[in-house]
Amino acid sequence: MTSALYLEHYLDSLQHLPIELQRNFKLMRDLDDRAHGLMRTIDLMADELLPNIPKMDEETKKEKVNTIQGLFNKAKEYGDDKVQLAIQTYELVDKHIRRLDSDLARFESEIQEKVMSARAAQQAAADQEPNAATVKKGRKKNKMNDKTTATTGKKKRAGASSEDDAVASGRSAAKKKAVRKGQTATANASKEQEENADLDSVGGMAHPSDVLDMPVDPNEPTYCLCHQVSYGEMIGCDNPDCPIEWFHFACVDLKIKPKGKWYCPKCTQDRKKK
Repeated sequence: MTSALYLEHYLDSLQHLPIELQRNFKLMRDLDDRAHGLMRTIDLMADELLPNIPKMDEETKKEKVNTIQGLFNKAKEYGDDKVQLAIQTYELVDKHIRRLDSDLARFESEIQEKVMSARAAQQAAADQEPNAATVKKGRKKNKMNDKTTATTGKKKRAGASSEDDAVASGRSAAKKKAVRKGQTATANASKEQEENADLDSVGGMAHPSDVLDMPVDPNEPTYCLCHQVSYGEMIGCDNPDCPIEWFHFACVDLKIKPKGKWYCPKCTQDRKKK
């Protein structure tokens, strides 16, 4: 898949993201308005209750306090729902970030495969060239031998030279042949050095992983006893000094949100010690 297709698919997945984010932010704003409305009501009821406490009987006083407590609990539920919605919004954006990271990894893998294929093809071509040179060299050598044999036979038939001249001629031909062979070997060695230099230049080309090897969301915070990022449903510890604060339901053996205050296992043990 080309980089253009990766970009097209990723942009398609982002098409509905602004709408979903706008919806979540609107719900968070509504929850925040409801919570603030309840807090204003609680303030008014508290201002009315406190000066009149000495004049009230126990039953009326208890009823007023319970009403205020109920409003507090409702405001806390709105706050918890707003936090959960914020976590869901974060996960929604993080999901698209992880998809982008995954597409980048696949794109990098495809580039590496193309580079390796090109390198293997060049290596195969380089391996075939010395063989062709050897075959050509062998044919040239046989042609020279045939030519030498024909020349020697012709000289013998003509009787134009003595035995000593034939020996000298043979030594001279062998010497020239050795010189030619050495020149051919030198040329082949020079050619192999050039081919190795070409392969080294291919091997030293910039690797795509150096360009695409980037960290995946290094600043993403971790939570819970498992020290993992936020996902799914989470619950906050009601201890304001809790060092972890947020926990995954599964990690603390929860399936639904408990009523009232909830403390994490560590804070529960610390409270028991006190």
